[in-house]
Amino acid sequence: MLNPIDSDAVIRDGRIAGAFPGEIHEGVAWWIAACFVVISRARQLAVAHDDHPATAEFHRRFCQGAINAEHWACQVSSLGAADEAQLLHAMKELGGVPGALLTTADNDGRQTVTIRLYDGDGQPVVEDTGLARLRKMIASDRIPIPVNDQAKGRITERHDLVEAL
Repeated sequence: MLNPIDSDAVIRDGRIAGAFPGEIHEGVAWWIAACFVVISRARQLAVAHDDHPATAEFHRRFCQGAINAEHWACQVSSLGAADEAQLLHAMKELGGVPGALLTTADNDGRQTVTIRLYDGDGQPVVEDTGLARLRKMIASDRIPIPVNDQAKGRITERHDLVEAL
């Protein structure tokens, strides 16, 4: 694994979070997304972010990881900037698909990036509903990779789902 992380420290308490730079890096978003698609068996996923400058590359990499997860051909609806309520609404509008919200908080000159995952019912993914398995996949370097180009999904900008609220 290139640029490993302390998965026990970063993937805990119902979220993926860490100081940036340092504990977490942009590549982690790719890993999380690919693993989440496989774990949730997602054919479609809604992804939003908080519009913080540091979050932009994490969001881009998350979307890329989701569309490149093994044979799932996941269709990612990129919502752009949205809060949790807007994400949950969009997930429901898309037919009850899983989702992710990426945010960055500035704390005393230090940035903390957080990725929160939600199942198709809008419930946060926690330890026993996927985070433990996701952490184990990353810790053991079992990040899903694409099988071939036909298995690749695509990203669609769906800002309309957020603007409608």
